[in-house]
Amino acid sequence: MTAAGKVYLVGAGPGDPGLLTLKGRRCLEDADMVVHDSLVDVRILDFAEPDARLLYAGKETGGRSVPRQTIGRLMCAHAAQGETVVRLYDGDPTLFGRGGEEAEELAAAGIPFEVVPGVTSASAVPAYAGIPLTHSDYASGVAVVSDHRDVWNNAPHLMKRPTLAGVGGTLVVLMGTRQVRGTMQRLMTCGLPTDTRVALVRRGTQADQQVLTGTVGTIAERVAQEEFQPPAVVVVGDVVRLRERLAWFESKPLFGKRIAVTRPRDQAGRFAELLEARGAEVFRFPTIETVPPESYRKLDTALDALADYDWLVFTSVNGVHFFFERLQHRRQDIRDLAGVRIAAIGPETARSVKARHLRVDAMPDAYVAEALIDVLKAENARRVLLPRAAEARAVLPDALRAFGARVDEVAAYRTVRPRLRTEMLHDLLRDGRLDLLTFTSSSTVRNFMAGVSGDDAADLLGNVPVGCIGPITAATARQHGLRVTIQPAAYTIPAFADAIVEHFHNSGQRSER
Repeated sequence: MTAAGKVYLVGAGPGDPGLLTLKGRRCLEDADMVVHDSLVDVRILDFAEPDARLLYAGKETGGRSVPRQTIGRLMCAHAAQGETVVRLYDGDPTLFGRGGEEAEELAAAGIPFEVVPGVTSASAVPAYAGIPLTHSDYASGVAVVSDHRDVWNNAPHLMKRPTLAGVGGTLVVLMGTRQVRGTMQRLMTCGLPTDTRVALVRRGTQADQQVLTGTVGTIAERVAQEEFQPPAVVVVGDVVRLRERLAWFESKPLFGKRIAVTRPRDQAGRFAELLEARGAEVFRFPTIETVPPESYRKLDTALDALADYDWLVFTSVNGVHFFFERLQHRRQDIRDLAGVRIAAIGPETARSVKARHLRVDAMPDAYVAEALIDVLKAENARRVLLPRAAEARAVLPDALRAFGARVDEVAAYRTVRPRLRTEMLHDLLRDGRLDLLTFTSSSTVRNFMAGVSGDDAADLLGNVPVGCIGPITAATARQHGLRVTIQPAAYTIPAFADAIVEHFHNSGQRSER
């Protein structure tokens, strides 16, 4: 008998992936199937495993959608087969998200389920626009309503001023852009002063967030003049005055910038976080996946003879990870490295070594393989173990052998090219919505270009600025016809993020969205 699966009704939050809850992320990571709304940010879907099935459930106004009954039947069928299903809603499942209705269907079918609340756009979107919903000087209460026409027709109690005016405080109207003229008229009919402040926030918490302000009496005309498009959150009340002083999100140095990161999936996090902390919207297009070597024979031979080496050289964090993972698998430990000195290229690689309670004896000032040659030559290195990628450049081992060192170059790991999400990439390029493409190694360049080879994206890439972490990577990018405009002085991820901020600051490219 098949074990019963489970359905998780998960709130994805208002857009910014950083606002997804930890439990929501764990559910996505465990999901066999993800059923998602149209407004769920595509970056949140990256938390699901690559082999998880993704089903678009729609819910676009005037666009395609999947009937709710169909969604319910699908979730029940797959959970009954023992699968873990995540129903992913934008915002919170139970605040105008139909989570309650779909939970009823699951309960009636006897399917186990859990509700994982999400950060609602009702509070998060105004907060990102610099508008607190309550404030001791302006508002002591909040009312949240939906602006679908049938809500007003079927709920006459909403026409009472205490409800519409937010119980003497703030009114938040979700999905309110299309009906804004009618809503403002209702408010004035209920006696709300025409000079009461109003703000509309479109695509709140995201890089292209737009805010339109006015009053109850003027905002409808402003929406028409500016052709302000839905979806948007409407905030009515005196708290809107605070936006002039509290608009923190739009003041970030990379606000409005969309940046593509091509680092491996398991390494992109830190770089993406640094960029997102500065206001950028980051799209992850992993072009490399690190996997074990096809054979451990050469590495195991070297591990059997560690005492014969006077230097162990690491050129990347991946090399450190796979070397020590194999060492531990063989029931060896750092005691086997007694007497072996360690060299590392770059501070990140050095930190990875130090995290294993080992000292780094040599690290060149420049974080490239060529810079390590002189260091090891000065140290009179005689027997060197070099565990690294199977397809790494021959510059370092050849140069070491040239001055008499014996070098055992062994494959600790290899890189493969995952499937590139070309459809999303094409959409960003065709719409001119990608402000920067970043690379952190030559292999990310080669794999990325191979992924777009033969597509119209290859031509569109000529218009996109490119940032590279160092000169070797930059040279590879130029060989592929890319326009390199950013290269940090120090070849590290933090320095790369700083260089990106400096580039957009110097070019004066602040978002006008």
